[in-house]
Amino acid sequence: MTGQDWMEKDFYAVLGVSKDADDAAIKKAYRKLARQHHPDQNQGNAAAENRFKEIGEAYAVLSDPEQRRQYDAVRAMAGGARFSAGAGGPGAGGFEDILGAMFGGGAQTGRGGPRVRYTQSGGGAGFDDILGSMFGSGGRSPYGSAGPTGFTAPTPGADIVAQVTLPFRSAVKGTTADLEVNGRTITARIPAGVNDGKKIRLRGKGRPGVAGGPPGDLVVTVHVAPHPVWTLDGLDLRMSVPITFSEAALGTTLEVPTLDGAVVRLKVPAGTPSGRALRVKGRGVQTVKATGDLLVTVQVVVPQKLSKKARDALETFAAESDGEDVRSGLAERAAE
Repeated sequence: MTGQDWMEKDFYAVLGVSKDADDAAIKKAYRKLARQHHPDQNQGNAAAENRFKEIGEAYAVLSDPEQRRQYDAVRAMAGGARFSAGAGGPGAGGFEDILGAMFGGGAQTGRGGPRVRYTQSGGGAGFDDILGSMFGSGGRSPYGSAGPTGFTAPTPGADIVAQVTLPFRSAVKGTTADLEVNGRTITARIPAGVNDGKKIRLRGKGRPGVAGGPPGDLVVTVHVAPHPVWTLDGLDLRMSVPITFSEAALGTTLEVPTLDGAVVRLKVPAGTPSGRALRVKGRGVQTVKATGDLLVTVQVVVPQKLSKKARDALETFAAESDGEDVRSGLAERAAE
């Protein structure tokens, strides 16, 4: 990258951040854009590849405090305008005029005056040499170790995304998964109780950095295969158990299976409505830090066919409960 590039490129605009953005905001913007425009996600898209390079170039400068300070100073000196490093037309007012005036080079701005020309090749002092002396770098280019024609700044590696689908029991108990990433086999440890859609970040397992920059991360999205009985809710296990109307009305005791193969006895109080969840403590997901519960939701089953004796009994029950309005106040609440 040349000194002229610093004059012409608005790195803040490239990353979509303000000029007073802090390091965290700059890093967040870079990571988001790098993922969006990474060549692996946009194969065959030349525009995305060029955009990815621009994003890396901008981040390399703005993430380095010293380079950012120098970049801001150069842009402030030029007012953010685009300047030509060569001779301009009459009255063009180029960057050479500014440096001539600053360093007493006898340059005159405006029509007809001699123009000081600062070149970036040959034996003369180049634009980067001048800026180097301005910023106290002892004649060294402020753009990095590659000299006045370019630099290679430490750049973090890009993140890699992957997905894995686990059996339900493995998600509850915790497991490891081998992932093939760019020809490498990476073993990811999946903690106990991981829920569907959870993202696990493996630090330093992404793409290697450039010029000593830190490697990116591997971000694994975990999908959990459904189970016919249980579902995961954080560290809790949930299940539904059917009960009859008489069990709900009169109360009962259920034998409920657990994930580890045991059976627990669960008391259903008399008058339990359909849809109520009853809690069995300590029968959920077990981790080193906490243990979840088993939540049993009872569902009252309505019989599809009734014998004559059963129908007569229900009609008697209905007659005995005549006058009770279970929908009392519904219209009033709906009008609120």
